[in-house]
Amino acid sequence: MPLSGERARIYDELRRAYDGDAWHGPPLREVLKGATGARAAAQHPRLAHSVWVLVNHLAAWTEVVAQRITEWRAIGEPEAGNFPPVPDTSEAAWAAALDNLDRQHRRLLDVIVGLNAAQLDETVPGKTYPVTVMLHGTAQHYAYHAGQIALLKKLAE
Repeated sequence: MPLSGERARIYDELRRAYDGDAWHGPPLREVLKGATGARAAAQHPRLAHSVWVLVNHLAAWTEVVAQRITEWRAIGEPEAGNFPPVPDTSEAAWAAALDNLDRQHRRLLDVIVGLNAAQLDETVPGKTYPVTVMLHGTAQHYAYHAGQIALLKKLAE
């Protein structure tokens, strides 16, 4: 059964922010195209995080969003940390980081498909806002860090 109403809008917003025709500019996966492991691991001397760390951060928090809904429990921070470090900077590890980001995104979309409309209005465990706000916030999170990644890539040119 196709999605409708707010679930359909959230699903579409997340998909567009991640790898679709985003209103705000290039979606996250388009911004990440062409980034090698070495470039993604490069740390700008005046900035806090590398592209790779931002990818790990996005994957970790997208996983938390899905877990908060599926496990219906309060989760304060990702198990790996807010900005998980990059212990291995090989190309294989970079590919695995991108695969993990894709996997977490797909999982979240699957979670949305399984929601009923009433669940969108329920307050997220441990938070003061409803599920719908958290899901829209996830799309905003993608857009925010896509902008940072685009700037980091430009600075590395």
